[in-house]
Amino acid sequence: MIVGWRFGSLGALILFTTACNSDVPVSATTDVVPPGFHVAVTRVATHPFLARFNLKVTVSTTTGCSTTSELFPDTGGVSRRNLYRADSGQLFVVGQFDARRFDEQSCRVELVEFRSLDAGMTFLGAFDVDQKGNWRFIPAAERAERLFEKL
Repeated sequence: MIVGWRFGSLGALILFTTACNSDVPVSATTDVVPPGFHVAVTRVATHPFLARFNLKVTVSTTTGCSTTSELFPDTGGVSRRNLYRADSGQLFVVGQFDARRFDEQSCRVELVEFRSLDAGMTFLGAFDVDQKGNWRFIPAAERAERLFEKL
Protein backbone atom coordinates (compact mmCIF):
# COMPACT_ATOMS: atom_id res chain seq x y z
CA MET A 1 0.00 0.00 0.00
CA ILE A 2 2.79 2.45 0.85
CA VAL A 3 4.72 1.56 -2.34
CA GLY A 4 1.67 2.42 -4.49
CA TRP A 5 1.24 5.70 -2.62
CA ARG A 6 4.90 6.64 -3.25
CA PHE A 7 4.69 5.99 -6.99
CA GLY A 8 1.32 7.71 -7.21
CA SER A 9 2.73 10.77 -5.42
CA LEU A 10 5.79 10.79 -7.65
CA GLY A 11 3.62 10.61 -10.76
CA ALA A 12 1.40 13.42 -9.48
CA LEU A 13 4.48 15.53 -8.73
CA ILE A 14 5.86 14.99 -12.25
CA LEU A 15 2.48 15.81 -13.79
CA PHE A 16 2.15 18.87 -11.57
CA THR A 17 5.57 20.30 -12.45
CA THR A 18 5.22 19.69 -16.20
CA ALA A 19 1.79 21.33 -16.24
CA CYS A 20 3.08 24.54 -14.64
CA ASN A 21 3.88 27.67 -16.63
CA SER A 22 7.34 29.08 -16.11
CA ASP A 23 7.77 32.75 -15.24
CA VAL A 24 10.97 32.85 -17.29
CA PRO A 25 10.65 35.32 -20.21
CA VAL A 26 10.49 33.66 -23.64
CA SER A 27 11.25 35.75 -26.72
CA ALA A 28 10.27 35.12 -30.31
CA THR A 29 12.29 37.15 -32.82
CA THR A 30 12.51 37.99 -36.50
CA ASP A 31 14.45 40.29 -38.77
CA VAL A 32 12.56 42.40 -41.31
CA VAL A 33 14.68 43.13 -44.37
CA PRO A 34 14.28 45.71 -45.81
CA PRO A 35 14.33 48.06 -43.91
CA GLY A 36 16.59 46.31 -41.38
CA PHE A 37 14.44 45.98 -38.27
CA HIS A 38 14.85 43.36 -35.55
CA VAL A 39 11.54 42.59 -33.80
CA ALA A 40 11.08 40.54 -30.63
CA VAL A 41 7.88 39.77 -28.75
CA THR A 42 8.56 38.47 -25.26
CA ARG A 43 5.99 36.80 -23.07
CA VAL A 44 6.12 35.97 -19.38
CA ALA A 45 3.62 33.71 -17.62
CA THR A 46 1.66 35.45 -14.86
CA HIS A 47 -0.16 32.36 -13.59
CA PRO A 48 1.30 28.91 -12.87
CA PHE A 49 -1.56 26.97 -14.54
CA LEU A 50 -3.74 29.27 -16.64
CA ALA A 51 -2.73 30.61 -20.08
CA ARG A 52 -2.07 34.15 -18.88
CA PHE A 53 0.94 36.13 -20.01
CA ASN A 54 2.39 39.63 -20.03
CA LEU A 55 3.79 40.60 -23.42
CA LYS A 56 6.14 43.27 -24.70
CA VAL A 57 7.50 44.15 -28.12
CA THR A 58 11.03 45.38 -28.75
CA VAL A 59 12.06 46.85 -32.09
CA SER A 60 15.62 47.77 -32.97
CA THR A 61 17.16 49.09 -36.17
CA THR A 62 20.57 49.01 -37.81
CA THR A 63 20.83 52.77 -37.13
CA GLY A 64 20.93 52.22 -33.35
CA CYS A 65 17.29 52.91 -32.47
CA SER A 66 15.82 50.47 -29.94
CA THR A 67 12.48 50.76 -28.17
CA THR A 68 10.20 48.56 -26.08
CA SER A 69 6.48 48.74 -25.39
CA GLU A 70 4.16 46.69 -23.22
CA LEU A 71 1.38 44.96 -25.17
CA PHE A 72 -2.13 44.15 -24.02
CA PRO A 73 -1.76 41.13 -21.70
CA ASP A 74 -2.94 37.68 -22.68
CA THR A 75 -5.71 36.87 -20.24
CA GLY A 76 -6.52 33.53 -21.80
CA GLY A 77 -5.35 32.30 -25.20
CA VAL A 78 -4.79 35.59 -27.04
CA SER A 79 -0.98 35.88 -27.14
CA ARG A 80 -0.72 35.78 -30.94
CA ARG A 81 0.50 38.96 -32.57
CA ASN A 82 0.49 39.39 -36.35
CA LEU A 83 3.32 41.39 -37.90
CA TYR A 84 2.66 43.62 -40.93
CA ARG A 85 4.64 46.03 -43.10
CA ALA A 86 2.80 48.99 -44.60
CA ASP A 87 3.65 50.44 -48.01
CA SER A 88 5.23 53.35 -46.10
CA GLY A 89 7.72 50.88 -44.55
CA GLN A 90 6.24 51.16 -41.06
CA LEU A 91 5.80 48.00 -39.02
CA PHE A 92 2.58 47.09 -37.23
CA VAL A 93 2.15 44.51 -34.47
CA VAL A 94 -1.54 43.61 -34.24
CA GLY A 95 -3.24 41.52 -31.57
CA GLN A 96 -6.81 40.66 -30.65
CA PHE A 97 -7.17 43.77 -28.47
CA ASP A 98 -4.40 46.16 -29.54
CA ALA A 99 -2.44 47.44 -32.52
CA ARG A 100 1.03 49.01 -32.32
CA ARG A 101 2.97 50.95 -34.92
CA PHE A 102 6.72 51.34 -34.92
CA ASP A 103 7.74 54.87 -35.89
CA GLU A 104 11.40 54.87 -36.89
CA GLN A 105 11.62 58.69 -36.98
CA SER A 106 10.78 59.05 -33.28
CA CYS A 107 12.07 55.58 -32.34
CA ARG A 108 8.80 54.73 -30.59
CA VAL A 109 6.20 52.00 -30.59
CA GLU A 110 2.80 53.69 -30.48
CA LEU A 111 -0.66 52.40 -29.69
CA VAL A 112 -2.91 53.03 -32.71
CA GLU A 113 -6.60 52.55 -33.41
CA PHE A 114 -7.61 49.55 -35.49
CA ARG A 115 -9.39 51.80 -37.99
CA SER A 116 -6.07 53.55 -38.72
CA LEU A 117 -4.53 50.35 -40.09
CA ASP A 118 -3.81 50.40 -43.81
CA ALA A 119 -5.81 47.97 -45.94
CA GLY A 120 -2.83 47.14 -48.16
CA MET A 121 -0.41 46.00 -45.47
CA THR A 122 1.76 42.96 -46.13
CA PHE A 123 1.47 40.10 -43.63
CA LEU A 124 4.99 39.05 -42.61
CA GLY A 125 4.11 36.37 -40.07
CA ALA A 126 2.93 35.88 -36.51
CA PHE A 127 4.40 35.64 -33.05
CA ASP A 128 2.53 32.61 -31.78
CA VAL A 129 2.68 29.17 -30.23
CA ASP A 130 3.52 26.51 -32.80
CA GLN A 131 2.19 22.95 -33.02
CA LYS A 132 4.78 21.79 -30.48
CA GLY A 133 3.74 24.47 -27.97
CA ASN A 134 6.83 26.66 -28.50
CA TRP A 135 6.51 30.46 -28.55
CA ARG A 136 8.19 31.66 -31.76
CA PHE A 137 7.88 33.76 -34.89
CA ILE A 138 6.07 31.86 -37.64
CA PRO A 139 6.77 33.43 -41.06
CA ALA A 140 4.02 33.96 -43.64
CA ALA A 141 5.68 31.39 -45.92
CA GLU A 142 5.16 28.75 -43.22
CA ARG A 143 1.63 29.61 -42.11
CA ALA A 144 -1.11 31.70 -43.70
CA GLU A 145 -2.45 34.80 -41.99
CA ARG A 146 -4.97 34.13 -39.25
CA LEU A 147 -7.33 37.04 -38.74
CA PHE A 148 -8.69 37.95 -35.33
CA GLU A 149 -12.34 37.50 -34.42
CA LYS A 150 -14.33 40.70 -34.27
CA LEU A 151 -15.71 41.29 -30.80
